[in-house]
Amino acid sequence: MTSRKDNLQLPNSPFQESSDVLFSSFYLAPVEYYSVLFRSQSAIIEIHDNYQKQSYRNRCIIAGANGALSLSIPIEKPNTPKCAMKDIRIAEHGNWRHLHWNTIVSAYNSTPFFEYYEDDFRPFYEKQYTFLHDFNEELRQLICSFIGIKTAVSYSKAFFLNVPNGITDCRETIHPKHPSDFVAKPYYQVFAEKHGFLPNLSIIDLLFNMGNEARLWL
Repeated sequence: MTSRKDNLQLPNSPFQESSDVLFSSFYLAPVEYYSVLFRSQSAIIEIHDNYQKQSYRNRCIIAGANGALSLSIPIEKPNTPKCAMKDIRIAEHGNWRHLHWNTIVSAYNSTPFFEYYEDDFRPFYEKQYTFLHDFNEELRQLICSFIGIKTAVSYSKAFFLNVPNGITDCRETIHPKHPSDFVAKPYYQVFAEKHGFLPNLSIIDLLFNMGNEARLWL
């Protein structure tokens, strides 16, 4: 019997489908993240790394009417120069929840599956979360349940300074400022006629456009 991971190795990527993988905590992570997660035997999410600005930790990129659009969650500035991801708190200024949700609705309310998932995502932008990691993780768990990703996930107990053999370190390889070798398979996008296919956006772009068939593009 063939495995669901047979013949699914990522093109032009150092990731091997038999690997365990080490991730950072991301906000509505890009398709690449979920593609790697889907092919992993298990995953560890690093929560003891120092928070980094301009990363996917508090940022996602979606497709709007005018092209790619970045959404960033404001955080409270730590009292020390370095702060572990698990301790990063979400700031309450700027009415960001209202802004993010309205922007997501505006971008995706005409997609085939947004109405199907809308009631599941809306509460995340109505409830107040204290820690960024908790917010990110609850969203990831919801998305994995929709797509059918059953990879076992655990959390680091200390910072991985030296990554053991057999674990692929993806903490910094998936980064908005450092394009990887990941090759996304094109799928239907509402604004493709205007902007062409926009690859490796937030997973919600794939989910809202393709529904539970999203896993076929991972």
